[in-house]
Amino acid sequence: MNTSILHITNGDSTTQYLQKLNFKGDFITWREMLCEGKTTSDVGSESFWKNRFEFLKNSYNVSKQKFINYTLKEYRNLCNQKKQEEIVLWFEYDLFCQINMLAVISWLKHYREGYKISLVTSGKVAGSDQFLGLSELSENQIENLYKNRVVLSQDDIEYADYIWQLYCSDSPLRLETIHGFNPMSPFTYLEDALKAHFLRFPSIENGLNAIENTILKTVNENKFATKQEMLRYLLANQKNYGFGDIQYIKKIDELKKLFTASFNPVKLSKTGKQVLDHQLNYYPQIRSESAYLGGAKKYSFLYLSDTKKLLKIAS
Repeated sequence: MNTSILHITNGDSTTQYLQKLNFKGDFITWREMLCEGKTTSDVGSESFWKNRFEFLKNSYNVSKQKFINYTLKEYRNLCNQKKQEEIVLWFEYDLFCQINMLAVISWLKHYREGYKISLVTSGKVAGSDQFLGLSELSENQIENLYKNRVVLSQDDIEYADYIWQLYCSDSPLRLETIHGFNPMSPFTYLEDALKAHFLRFPSIENGLNAIENTILKTVNENKFATKQEMLRYLLANQKNYGFGDIQYIKKIDELKKLFTASFNPVKLSKTGKQVLDHQLNYYPQIRSESAYLGGAKKYSFLYLSDTKKLLKIAS
């Protein structure tokens, strides 16, 4: 019956599920997608939120009022929560959640020093290769995770903050070399999530990243009557990105010239097939100076598939 707990969750579905299961305490829902667009390390500052609003407005047509009501009001509520004895973080295994988790821990390091902070993470299910989100778990599964939650040490908090700082830097190269150097970390899924992050930089082979190439390959190998049918397939078969439909819709729109005009049925255009077969490099056509992954410009680096390393492009 302890009510001196603050739960910070990865999304509304988790919050609603925990409340349905009568978890005691106060709830904050972290409503951001910091894996997308430019980020700065000063989580919660005026410039941080201004930068995030500009990205969401320009990329997803989010209105100022919606941003205030959906994200900022919840953040301000978080700022007012200071009385609890423990802060419990609820985040999942995928890139989307892991980057948000780093940002929240960084904020807690700077604004809730000395508080007891613990972590509940969902992912691989025992006895199966299946990965599940928090709201997909049974009542027993989620209660067991909660019972066995990991209390973060100061070293854990410092480590998460350091990885966040590197994610927000203007180069991913140092993050690439250091992200796997902490095998004792309680952040079980962070290394794989960051590997997925590096794959989001354009490949040297055709200028598209792993997600974009997967979209083309999926269309080439399957028959989809409509764009919506393709979208459902992509969402169901993504690995550890954790993206929603709006991220994939935006990505498909950026690649629209690689599809035939109608999308009914969905087929690759001649150019799309050439790009997929590495006969044409699409980098010049898709390159954008405003595209960021964390603090780095997306098109200032190339991913080398043979070495699985990033290469900085000389400016």
